[in-house]
Amino acid sequence: MSVQSLAHWLARRAENVAATLLAVMFLAFIVQIVFRYLFNFPIGWTSELSTVTWLWLVLWGAALVVPESEEIRFDLVYGLVGPGMRRLFVLMMAVAVVGLYGISLPAVVDYVTFMRVQKTAYLDIRFDWLFSVYVLFAVASIARYLWLGWRALFATAAPPPPDPSKTGSGI
Repeated sequence: MSVQSLAHWLARRAENVAATLLAVMFLAFIVQIVFRYLFNFPIGWTSELSTVTWLWLVLWGAALVVPESEEIRFDLVYGLVGPGMRRLFVLMMAVAVVGLYGISLPAVVDYVTFMRVQKTAYLDIRFDWLFSVYVLFAVASIARYLWLGWRALFATAAPPPPDPSKTGSGI
């Protein structure tokens, strides 16, 4: 198996996890509605499960599923400047993200490991397990922006301007 096919397979599995999280969140939401409005018996675990799956879905998706070209951004200025300035913008953003997330990462890991002492109210999920997805998100963001910064410095072609006629333009 080549590295590219392994990466493609892993990307598909990350999408499967995101789809499963979305399905679980939706089912918990439906159960919550049925119990609250049909049986007049509100249950708390469904709300907690919806919140937990939403948190994981957003951070998991941002870390492993959504490609850089599909990220939401305000790129009005970025689209107006030339290729050299776009390259500089990407490099400045990469330095900022890697620097800020890199500086905060030890404190984030310390806080997440400290939270093992508490659990959620209904499902008894330890908070260190619950918040561990943020560590994954931060590490994935650092890796992504290291790669983007490397490409901005050493790639022969400048980053393309946004194209509002395409789905992934971010506009």
